[in-house]
Amino acid sequence: MKETRFFYDPELNGQLPEEEARHAVRVLRMGEGDEVNLMDGRGTFCLARISAATNHRCAYTILARIPQVPTWKGHLHLAVAPTKLNDRMEWFTEKATEVGVDELTFLRCQFSERKDIKPERFAKIAVSAMKQSHKAWLPQVNDLMDFHRFITTSRPGQKLICHCYADADVGETGPRPFLLDALVEGEDATVLIGPEGDFSVDEVRLALNHGYQSVSLGTSRLRTETAALCAVHLMQIKNQIR
Repeated sequence: MKETRFFYDPELNGQLPEEEARHAVRVLRMGEGDEVNLMDGRGTFCLARISAATNHRCAYTILARIPQVPTWKGHLHLAVAPTKLNDRMEWFTEKATEVGVDELTFLRCQFSERKDIKPERFAKIAVSAMKQSHKAWLPQVNDLMDFHRFITTSRPGQKLICHCYADADVGETGPRPFLLDALVEGEDATVLIGPEGDFSVDEVRLALNHGYQSVSLGTSRLRTETAALCAVHLMQIKNQIR
């Protein structure tokens, strides 16, 4: 069976963005009269027909708009400290988009190995993963944000932080719940994942003082990108609409 291929056009204004147009016309050899599937990243698919095509331009006429039904509840936000090796965060961004998440933020923490990122690169990876996995919603990919600023910014719903410290180290009495058990179905959720060296004790205490709850991802010690993807998957499991 031939795979359904989607093109991303956030405006759905009758003309593909230049990069998408080049791919359709120059790589896939599509031309006038061919039908294309479009997505706007905000919950709408479209069936369209190409009306004009050149090497850098592809105009189309929309034949049908097909609004999509959400497949998960709430706004799922994952904030993570980027790893030293960029390709590991690129892998995470791709997989998190495939699983399904609403927002990704990268954190600058005390023990962070990477102090800068290229958000446009991660946004591009998210677009590609959205198209390949036929997701109707594109996650918002935010630039690197200082941990203190992130923690002190008001956020709706649950606020959860994953870390490896003993309860006594951060002033808690435990037991710390497993993330899946702590999540409330249908409620907005923000989950924090630290760098390879974990958050600092002071960062965890700051988060707790601003309404975050400590949670566990189990007994295994996970690398940053693995922990982040596990957190996204658990949020999905809790909030999937069946």
